Amino acid sequence: MGGIASAVLTVVVLPLALIVGLSTQVLGGEYNDLPAALKNPPTPQSSYLYASDGKTLITTFYDQNRRDVTLEEIPQVMRDAIVSAEDNRFYEHHGVDAKGVLRALVSNVTSGGVAQGASTLTMQYIRNVLLYTADSKAGQQAATEVTTERKLKEMSYALALEKELDKNEILRRYLNIAYFGNGAYGVFAASEAYFSKEPKDLTLEESALLAGLVQAPGDYDPVKNKDAAAGRRNWILKQMVELKYADPAVATAAQAAPVALTLKAAPDDCLSRSQGTNGWGFFCGYFKRWWLEQPAFGANPQEREANLKRGGYTVVTSLDPAVQKASEQAIAEQIKKDSPFALGVATVEPGTGRIRSMAVNRNYSNDESQNGANTGGAGRGSYPNTTVPLIAGGDAAPGFQAGSTFKMFTMLAALEAGMPLNTTFDAPNKYKSKYPADPGPATCDGKYCPTNADPSMAGRRTMWDGFGRSVNTYFVWLEEQVGADKAVEMAKKMGIQFRNGDKTLADDASEWGPFTLGVSATSPLDLANAYATVAAEGTYCKPLPVNSITDAGGATVDVAQPQCKRVFEADVARAATDAARCTVGDRSVFGKCDGSTAGGLRNVVGRSLAGKTGSSERNETESFAGFTPGLAAAGIAGDPDSPRNAIGASFAGNVNMAVAKTLKAGAGYGADKDFVAPDRKVAFGEEVRVPDVRGRSVEEATAELRAAGFSAVVAPNKITSEVPAGQVADVFPSGSAPKGSTVTIYVSEGPVPVPDPEPSATPTAGPTQRPTGRPVPTPTRRR
Repeated sequence: MGGIASAVLTVVVLPLALIVGLSTQVLGGEYNDLPAALKNPPTPQSSYLYASDGKTLITTFYDQNRRDVTLEEIPQVMRDAIVSAEDNRFYEHHGVDAKGVLRALVSNVTSGGVAQGASTLTMQYIRNVLLYTADSKAGQQAATEVTTERKLKEMSYALALEKELDKNEILRRYLNIAYFGNGAYGVFAASEAYFSKEPKDLTLEESALLAGLVQAPGDYDPVKNKDAAAGRRNWILKQMVELKYADPAVATAAQAAPVALTLKAAPDDCLSRSQGTNGWGFFCGYFKRWWLEQPAFGANPQEREANLKRGGYTVVTSLDPAVQKASEQAIAEQIKKDSPFALGVATVEPGTGRIRSMAVNRNYSNDESQNGANTGGAGRGSYPNTTVPLIAGGDAAPGFQAGSTFKMFTMLAALEAGMPLNTTFDAPNKYKSKYPADPGPATCDGKYCPTNADPSMAGRRTMWDGFGRSVNTYFVWLEEQVGADKAVEMAKKMGIQFRNGDKTLADDASEWGPFTLGVSATSPLDLANAYATVAAEGTYCKPLPVNSITDAGGATVDVAQPQCKRVFEADVARAATDAARCTVGDRSVFGKCDGSTAGGLRNVVGRSLAGKTGSSERNETESFAGFTPGLAAAGIAGDPDSPRNAIGASFAGNVNMAVAKTLKAGAGYGADKDFVAPDRKVAFGEEVRVPDVRGRSVEEATAELRAAGFSAVVAPNKITSEVPAGQVADVFPSGSAPKGSTVTIYVSEGPVPVPDPEPSATPTAGPTQRPTGRPVPTPTRRR
């Protein structure tokens, strides 16, 4: 007998004995204790991030681009193709194909090499699972090295596994775990990658091409080597005909067809998103930061990110595609992406905290090679490409000063303290507050002395017109009455984050006089969510970027529910809303609006609207925050590279319009709702009589007013009056006023002197005749 024949005889006898022995051991139960991974393989799966419609894909997160599918989602033609390509006796053997082993051994001996491996689909599946579950490089090497020991382990596991699972389940698992090249793991990812379709829609020739890839994805790559891919595909089609899986004529036509691909790259993370979602990266980045903070997904951020990339979650976010696109368009109409100034707008749904849009005139990209010059120093600026969280804010982006939008917090604090909307103050153009201040343009005698944007704003103001006209001196005075620390505490309750140096001031805010004028940096998202708290009638909700989350098994993950709490009473919110309607040209239910800073916005939005404009010092930033009954929005414009680079007062209208058009696009939210009128007591307070203290000393008048339940302040300038100098000439308000309100005392400087009469032929007046000359005027006030 020749050497080759002898060797062949040896390899025939030994494997038969081996397989029989393995079968005996399996049937006897020795291999029934399979590794848990083989029973329930923890194969990594992609997580999918969708917009709120559940259909628009934003991006995917993965270590391996894979999405498991059910057997029903895999067409029969794909199942037949993979069996024809890799294991044509799959339905006949029990995990190990004895004939295949013999054929491979003979071929390997006669060829002097390793020409055939005889691995069944079951064995290949086991090899892949052991590879993916190996926790070290040594384990990965042991799962793939060409050794008799590894092959025997695969055989033993295969025989045991087929006692646990039926053929269809093994085939499903194999098609979900196999690598098809070009970053596609599993048949779903492969169908999407090469043909831009789901597996259920695969044709005969497409199925054969995919089946041909698993043996050697690089060699048969249809993107780089169509001829090799076509040859492999056609061989599989021939096999399918021989196995009665395909009609000969149909298979012949498929063989003649060219390799036709419709490539689709799977988006990965927030920098690589689906087509048409370039501006959505800022929302995606916020979502990812939110995910990394959720304990439900792991003990630490590293575990949570790993679960996002491997856990196969389906996340339906809160992002509304229609509102998002409308906001992007509204911003584009106002400012270009290559401007150094950034205009960011965020919208939040009141009562849920769900973020419905986040838009800015920037591309979400870390390629800054072609960016414009940095306006704040050397190097490249943050335009048009950046990943800095300009809309949501953070340690790297503390935000911008939002100006008078912060007056809302002072007004709410005053209302909560019992001061009604008609709390009246004769606001001067310049007001010397009690707050200490360092020397500067807004300082007088060591005190903070703000002025109004225009002298015409001075006069007797209530919260309605004080807010509508944005009267600085009224609101600094109002802040004094309630306490700056109370205004800051209100902002905190409504979600305003204080970062960097602002945090120190906010922690001890009793003397932070400028706070009400918006000198603290904030973000469009924080500001929109704070105003959403007013729209939700005092209910604050944490910002939430998701509607629902399900895991790979379809189970709901309970972290997508709104987290809300009441932070002030509904009537307080309703009263603030009534005043905020004045700003935008809407109407107070009590008819008390008198002047506005953005009077045309209500007509732009087309439904009930409330809000507030804001400008920082020197108009470095411009902002607007507003809300309908169903949606809140805020926009801030400034230079993120150089915050002192002023955008200018002329841009205020651009910000207002961008926010208004965004709100218009979201008019369907809360469409069946309208603002609710506040109780008259919150609007007008408990009216009590103001004592008549004219002619009294200041000390006596102050004591009597306080005894009647009022606060009393003395006007800085005296007025002419027939009341003797030094005594009280008048008070404001007089008659009646809300209990607890402030009454201003005006001190007399005496009457206007009567000039000496000019010489005249007319007889002098007798003792009972009043002298002629200038009439005594009615008392006036100097402001």
